[in-house]
Amino acid sequence: MTVIIDTGCANFASVQFALKRLGCNAQISADPATILSADRLILPGVGSAQAAMQKFTERGISELLPQIEQPLLGICLGMQLLGEFSQEGNTALPGLLPVQTERLHANGQPLPHMGWNRIGNFDHPLFSGINHGDYVYFVHSYAVPVGELTIAQSNYGQPFSAAIGRDNLLGVQFHPERSSAVGARILKNFLEISL
Repeated sequence: MTVIIDTGCANFASVQFALKRLGCNAQISADPATILSADRLILPGVGSAQAAMQKFTERGISELLPQIEQPLLGICLGMQLLGEFSQEGNTALPGLLPVQTERLHANGQPLPHMGWNRIGNFDHPLFSGINHGDYVYFVHSYAVPVGELTIAQSNYGQPFSAAIGRDNLLGVQFHPERSSAVGARILKNFLEISL
């Protein structure tokens, strides 16, 4: 069973629909027992890190996340929330991965970074069947800098982590559910990946 974690700060319907098109009937839940018994987890998020952490605390998700051992995919803000700290509101995060989120230095380009952009520099099973230079859909003003846990990159005025990962934890800064066939393939890879 795949569970979409109900963070209270995401559009679950689009993620659920994208998974359904792949034959996966994902359940949306904030129930700790349901989350911990899932085969796979998806952590979507939109909005600000500060508001998301408030919802996490209210729902007990902050305490639950360190217990997760199954594959987890964070999407957009959900990826950032796997880290330790966000410059957005100077927000402390759960710290599952040793990364920090910084405001994009877009070098004169408008923020948020919104629309289609290329991904590349990847060598991870999450990107099986994806070509370097394929396009995915982004909406964000903050990003994780390229570092040791970067498993895919993009560029918007500066290089940034389009995806991060370690062990069972994966995150994508883009929205696979809005990224057409490329995004569908990435979601399919996540559903089939063994970590």
